[in-house]
Amino acid sequence: MIAPAVKQSNIFARISALLAISCMATGVGYSNPNSSASDDVSGSVLTVEIAKQYLSDADSVDTKQFTSIEDAAAEALSKHEGGLNLGGLTSLSDSQAEALAKHKGDLGLAGLTELSEAAAEALARHEGYLYLHGLTSLSDSQAAFLSKHEGGLGLGGLTSLSDVAADALSKPEGDLWLNGLTSLSDSAAEALGNHKGKIYVEHSKLPPSASCPILHRATSQLTSAQSSLMVSTCSKTNLTAAS
Repeated sequence: MIAPAVKQSNIFARISALLAISCMATGVGYSNPNSSASDDVSGSVLTVEIAKQYLSDADSVDTKQFTSIEDAAAEALSKHEGGLNLGGLTSLSDSQAEALAKHKGDLGLAGLTELSEAAAEALARHEGYLYLHGLTSLSDSQAAFLSKHEGGLGLGGLTSLSDVAADALSKPEGDLWLNGLTSLSDSAAEALGNHKGKIYVEHSKLPPSASCPILHRATSQLTSAQSSLMVSTCSKTNLTAAS
């Protein structure tokens, strides 16, 4: 018989792999949280002229090459409908965030490592998937703003989340990427377990007490056998904790 600890680890690893594959299938949203512009274009600016060229012929410009953007370019790109990958940007002003928030479609900003309160509030008004995998921390107020976002939200760079922030992020119904979490309180996990959309975490990185409440929400993504195995394992974990 396999030792319970080993068995449990294998279960979480298999489920984590399954959810990771689902997340990877979404494309731009699962880019490396540390992704940035290519070395040969480091420091380049996305100008309004380049933005207009992109609007005229999207295939002629690789928008994720640029590390900064002009205000006028952000305003121009806000009129683009469809996916927009600006994953090379390393900074974003409040006014630029206001402009890009008007864009309709998936918006990749995975290169940003920090975001102001005002920028978070602005981006919350964006319609479509919003990828912010480069953020390594999120304040409670930023989480409150982003909880109003309608669409998928990628925060794969976060390694921890406060109870207040977790409760806020549990409110939206869009897909939620938190696959970088390594620390999560039981109460935060319980809150995320109430999230109504799909939620992606690496369960093998979290303690079972935090992982199980979220796993219960993931059963719709698993086969019947995997779901039964997960419920059984988490039940044993709860019994052990109570004894």
